[in-house]
Amino acid sequence: MGKKRTREAEAAQQDPTVDKMDEDGSSDSSDDDMDIVNVDFELFNYDSQIDFHGVKTLLRQLFDADAQLLDLSGLSDLIVEQNTIGSTCKVDDKANDAYAFLTVLNLTEHRAKKPVAQLIDYLSGKARAASAVDGSSSSSSSLAATVPELLAAASSGSKQVQVGLVLAERLLNMPAEVIPPMWGMLVDEIEAAVEDKEPYEFTHYLVVSRAYREVASSLDQSERKQKKAREESKLLYFHPEDDEMRKHAAAAGAYAFTSEESVADSKRAFQDMGVQPQGFMMLIEASKFEGAVKAIRDYVGEYA
Repeated sequence: MGKKRTREAEAAQQDPTVDKMDEDGSSDSSDDDMDIVNVDFELFNYDSQIDFHGVKTLLRQLFDADAQLLDLSGLSDLIVEQNTIGSTCKVDDKANDAYAFLTVLNLTEHRAKKPVAQLIDYLSGKARAASAVDGSSSSSSSLAATVPELLAAASSGSKQVQVGLVLAERLLNMPAEVIPPMWGMLVDEIEAAVEDKEPYEFTHYLVVSRAYREVASSLDQSERKQKKAREESKLLYFHPEDDEMRKHAAAAGAYAFTSEESVADSKRAFQDMGVQPQGFMMLIEASKFEGAVKAIRDYVGEYA
């Protein structure tokens, strides 16, 4: 497929550069001040000879405690072999491991492959058990009502329903500014693929991500604090842009990991509350996907 623009050109246009200090003011600082660190992030096509392990590591982070239930090696192979759709984000050189990745897989096209069939079953079950995002049951109820049915249609090879599974993850300390170029490029690549009659003309996008809730520490025996935590706990996002993207979703919800472990205390990070990771998914109609990506661009500009 002919790409509309190369990764290097896109990265240069977007210039997602992170300056940890103002270089102009650094000359006046003392020798004891922090050194200037300029980090240039570049976007690349997937390379099956380079990116397998980096993508698998990020998939393991994405699926958290449930990573052991899925064939991440097979899924990583599918992602890196699909080298005209999606991006990796790296520092310094293409040969390095990815700091972030983004892709979309056609579930109907890959339905017979074990990693995808396994993932379809997993996500169908999680959609049925998803909890509300905003305290109401409407969003999670519609997730339970629509996602399993759509995934079943994809598994059966339906031509009327085409679900694009969007997988995205990044290292926790990655700046949000690198994200809009990756999503914008994905939209362009899908458009070019459709023009080339490739199987990326989706009716829906299912975005899989991660979230968390603050929970009372099991080390804290104060019944009052634990009750307060249960009352005030709300869904928070590892990826801040998810909170904006979900506003464009037909349905969204969080779900507990099957292999959930009691790790909240190990993730307290000197706070009174523990952190309980959860899975998170959003179903976005194809007609609203580009608008959701634009909203990410606008939101990250404000967030930064």
